[in-house]
Formats: sequence, C-alpha cells, structure tokens
Amino acid sequence: MENRVERLNRRQFLVRLGATSAAITVVGAGVSALLNTTGKDAPSVALLPNATEEARDAADRSFPNSGDSVEPAAGTRPEFTPVADHYRIDIAAIPPAINGETWRLPITGLVDNPIELTLDDIRNNFDPVYQYITMSCISNPVGGDLISTQLWTGASFRDVLAQAQPKSEATHVKITSADGFDETVALDIINNDPEVTLNYDWDGQPLPVRNGFPLRTHIPNRFGMKQPKWITGMELVAGDQDGFWVRRGWSKDALIRATSVIDTVAMDMMVIEDGVERRIVPVGGIAFAGPRGVSRVEVQVDDGEWQEAELRAPLNNNLDAYKTWRIWRFNWEYQAGAHTFTVRMYEEDGTPQIEDVNGVRPDGATGYHSHRSTL
Repeated sequence: MENRVERLNRRQFLVRLGATSAAITVVGAGVSALLNTTGKDAPSVALLPNATEEARDAADRSFPNSGDSVEPAAGTRPEFTPVADHYRIDIAAIPPAINGETWRLPITGLVDNPIELTLDDIRNNFDPVYQYITMSCISNPVGGDLISTQLWTGASFRDVLAQAQPKSEATHVKITSADGFDETVALDIINNDPEVTLNYDWDGQPLPVRNGFPLRTHIPNRFGMKQPKWITGMELVAGDQDGFWVRRGWSKDALIRATSVIDTVAMDMMVIEDGVERRIVPVGGIAFAGPRGVSRVEVQVDDGEWQEAELRAPLNNNLDAYKTWRIWRFNWEYQAGAHTFTVRMYEEDGTPQIEDVNGVRPDGATGYHSHRSTL
C-alpha cells in the first residue's frame, strides 16, 4: 500500500478554488513563476477513479488503436482527453464570445486577391483534415497536466491562403485574435505541410467558446504558445515579427520538448508464468515528442538498470502516428519498501530525451520524471 503526502496539482488547485474549468489566466509578463518548476516527483494527474462521465465515455469509445495488445496500467490518464478537460492557458480574464454567423476572416496585406471568408466557407469549400493531436503548453512543467489529446477537424492552411493569392514578396502571415493575441507564421511552414490547419471542430463538434471558437490553428511540432485561437484576421507581410509571447521573453521557435511521464504506480497483481506465482506492479504513463515520434521508453527503479517498457500504438496509427502521445506500461516485479521510479524516452530517430533539468522559461521544461512510492 502506498503512503504519501498529497500535493495539489494545478487542476486540483483550481477546483478547490471553485474554478469551473482547468484554465489559467495570465496577464502582462507571462505565466506565473509557480509554473517555472522542473516537475521532479510531480503528483499523478490520472483522472481515475473520480473521472467525469465524459471521461468514462471516452474510455469506452473505439479508436484506431483500440485493438492494441498493450493495455494502459490502471490509473494512467485517459488516452483521449474529453473536450471539457482539455487544458487552457488564456491571456484574457474572460474568453471572447464571437458570433459565428456574423464572424468573417479577412485575409489581406501582400495578396493579389484580398478575401473575406465566413465560417461556412471554411467548413464547406475545403476538404476537411481530421487529426488526433496532442497539444502541450510551453509552461507545462515536467510531469504537469498542461497537455491534452483531442480529435481536431479543419481546413489545410495553405489551401485557404491560396485563394488570396499571396504576392511573391510575402514571407509570413500575421494572425490576430479577439483576445488581443497575435502570432506570425512563416509561409514556408504553411506551404510545406498540408496538415498545418485552421480548425473549427473538436471531437466532431464546433470548438467550444472557451477553446477558441470559431477558429484556431494547429502548427505541428510547436507548443501551444504559437497556436492562435479566436482568430479574427490574417495579414500577409514581408518579414518576421515577434508574436505575443515572444515579445514577453518566451521562445521564438517554441519547438516541442520530448517528455515522458509516470502517471501511476498501480496496485500489484498476481500472475502465473511457467507455474510460478509472482506479484507484479504495473507502472504506466505517457511519452510525447510531437511529430518526431517515440521509439522507446525505459524505466529505472531506484539505482538499477534501465529496462524497456511496452509501448501502446499511437491513438491514430497511420498518417497521424506521430501527432499524439504514446501510452507506455512497465510491469515491475514487486519488492516491499520505498522505491523511486524514473522514466525516459527516445525519439523515433534515436535522439534521447534531455536529462538536464531546466524550468519552463523560455524554451520549455526538460529533465526526467520520477515517482516515489512505498509498497
């Protein structure tokens, strides 16, 4: 049995304050220094057994990887995040409420054909792109819960821009939002990847107001700080411009940092192999490196050897295989006492996760995640 001192994670803290959703509002210089931690020995963020009804419904759904033989260890966070539980980081005290019927998206600046699109234009005039996507906040500490996975639907950004006919001297798109946010994206990034998208649905339904309705971007391999929500305008410009968070000292590129997390050291179970009864403790969690993929996860117990964990197939195991986190599981043979479990991962090309411990500012947190348990 595990004995531990309970520490409140960010979501629990907000709930106990009476917050109605998992959101942080940030004003001025940036995210609170409370978020600038390494996450070492962070508490579990698993939703079970007190999961919402929506979370339980998601757990019962069929997904492209539902037949995979690797089952999550009990207490691992849901592989698919219910919309209501998706993390948020806002810069305004109240999310903008935009009327979808009167909303228009102007695309202006260095274009030969300035246009103004309705939401119906974007929904109906472009082939929909469906993607399971894990989004993470740059202010997420190692082991934190500012990371979620959802089914996104939208139009290819480059297809939408093509209608405006960008001029040859245009190099970037400046995107503005109803909450005062702005970000500039290189045309090369948009034109070289049809899955850079302008999204209008989550889980087959219009984006909730609090999550960016009517339109938000997805740019692969970038933290959420580079992904505008509540989009109200686009201007083609010559040259780069620093966006909202970059002007406040955060990363210019905001590339996703590889991370692996222990969600649970589960109750032990009995197994019989070759007639010998053994007690096994399932350990589990997630690993994520954006489109760079996850090839291997390893677990160390105390100061022992690193041992390879089992990897569950990605949520969408075809074209979108590298856009979501991967669930991992390690079956440890029970030994009584206090133990420290540590996890690390390798990207698809063999690049190891960064071991050096760094806080979230300015480029995102790094370091291995550990969990102490007394069994």
